[in-house]
Amino acid sequence: MEVLIFILVLLASYFFMELVAWFAHKYVMHGFGWFLHADHHSRNPRQKDSFFEKNDSFFVIFAVPAMLGYIFGSVYAIPLLIAAAIGITLYGATYFMVHDVLFHQRIRIRIRGNAYFRALRRAHGMHHVHYTKEEGECFGLLVFPVKYLKMELKKS
Repeated sequence: MEVLIFILVLLASYFFMELVAWFAHKYVMHGFGWFLHADHHSRNPRQKDSFFEKNDSFFVIFAVPAMLGYIFGSVYAIPLLIAAAIGITLYGATYFMVHDVLFHQRIRIRIRGNAYFRALRRAHGMHHVHYTKEEGECFGLLVFPVKYLKMELKKS
């Protein structure tokens, strides 16, 4: 039973991170944190001076809760805290693979996606149509308006 609860907490924290990411993207990155996120929306992403962006600071910021979960979960023997930290870490890995590799191809690999992945890319593309912090849409990573999936399914 303890293993089942551990797995459920891990999965719950993973899926909860989609809500956290949406909220943080809409209200922090496109709000008071725009000074770190603006370079991610620059008009000429290929002409950047560095592989890294100021926006990459958010990876460090979002890693803090996971690190604290690992530390306090280990020091105080709280397995469920470690489970939550693992869920957060797995979401961070998913975020890197989907956002930085699939969407922005910061590591160039060719991925042929199904309708879901094509719709995911289309929704993210719609997010990047906007260059200012005020006019955003599609702030999530894995969840997007169903209209994009319908568009991709019609093409199939």
